[in-house]
Amino acid sequence: MTPQEIFDGMCARWLANLPTFEADSLADDVVIETPFAAPGHPTRTEGKQAVLQFTQAGRASFPVRFDDCRGVVVHQTADPEVIVVEYELVGTHTTTGVTASAPFIGVLRTRHGKLAHWREYQHTLVVAQAAGQA
Repeated sequence: MTPQEIFDGMCARWLANLPTFEADSLADDVVIETPFAAPGHPTRTEGKQAVLQFTQAGRASFPVRFDDCRGVVVHQTADPEVIVVEYELVGTHTTTGVTASAPFIGVLRTRHGKLAHWREYQHTLVVAQAAGQA
């Protein structure tokens, strides 16, 4: 798959309220980084099984239903296996019904058609507020 196809699949999974990644799209040695993760959350997760476990647990415990992935801008790079993506996720808290949105930037690298590296920069305060955690 191309980087764009992998990102499109991620968006589709968010909107279906599924964990971000599916096993078939990940390289065995995939690395997921969130340099600005909220306190108590990892900033780096390595390996397919660890990533799948982390994202499945995160989706199960995150009290937000994603309603839209909008404002998507994909920046191609000199490397055909790397894109930079700007986007905004809109979600509704499943208990309170409050809807909020948060901006993100992601750097996505593929290798042999699989996700090799995802680095996501997120506005952690907005995300925490939307989840009722701030």
